[in-house]
Amino acid sequence: MGNRVGKSGSFSVVRTDARETPRSARPRTRTVAVVSGKGGVGKTTLVANLGIALHREGCKVLVVDGDLGMANVDVLFGLIPKWTLHNLVLGERTAEEILIRTTDGIHLMPGASGVEEMANLDEIRCERLLRSIAAVEDGMDLILIDTAPGIHRATTHLARAADEIVIVTTPEPTSWADAYATLRALRKRGTSAKPWLVVNQARDAYEARATMARIRETSLRFLSVTPRFLGYVLEDPAVVTAVRRQEPFMRLYPNCPAASCVEALAQRLIAPTDPEEGIAPFDPDEREDRDPFVSGHRARA
Repeated sequence: MGNRVGKSGSFSVVRTDARETPRSARPRTRTVAVVSGKGGVGKTTLVANLGIALHREGCKVLVVDGDLGMANVDVLFGLIPKWTLHNLVLGERTAEEILIRTTDGIHLMPGASGVEEMANLDEIRCERLLRSIAAVEDGMDLILIDTAPGIHRATTHLARAADEIVIVTTPEPTSWADAYATLRALRKRGTSAKPWLVVNQARDAYEARATMARIRETSLRFLSVTPRFLGYVLEDPAVVTAVRRQEPFMRLYPNCPAASCVEALAQRLIAPTDPEEGIAPFDPDEREDRDPFVSGHRARA
């Protein structure tokens, strides 16, 4: 179990209208909310392992388990938190008291699982949560928020507070259709964060780019928005094995194909360039892998 970080400071619960909360009370550190249209796409597994990859690149990362009612990032790290965001929202513990530093070097604010009132957190309490994140953001380079799948009230609120959102999908038609629907709903609800797209569980680069092309074309046509392609993660049995062992695959199998893909995601997230740079045009008649995201990964695998 990771070591707890600090027990100083206090958490003051101020009952005020969420709309009156100053923006400065929210985190100033670059914040990325990771969302998905449906469950089962590997979003939480991606967040946990992406956090490790970012740390290995020299980035100090805070992971917030924002799947408020069914949180399980701690499970993937093999942790049993004594206190969670539920204790924080109730004012029972401070942000510093619930913070855990994992053996992989990332900081984690664990969520609650099976707590109905957390799943239906209102806007005011979501603002309290954001203020609590701001209380422990000093020294962090990036904040990753793992949100609940779908478009719940809390998910929308956390996404609206982020600087960027990462939409996770798989090549399955139902998944990428839900990914587009998620982006549409977030835009409709006032989310202006820049959208990234990650295709998880792809058989190869061709399938990932084909999925990306479908979502981007539909988004451009109906929303006038083109999500940037952050990359993809190859389907890999090492991921399933690691989840069953309650360990991140970046720790257990650091040289597996999925780990190489996540390393590429981390590098691109740390130093984003032109949204189209490094993305080969998708040609439906060409299955040759010309995508530089994995050109070096296969050699390593």
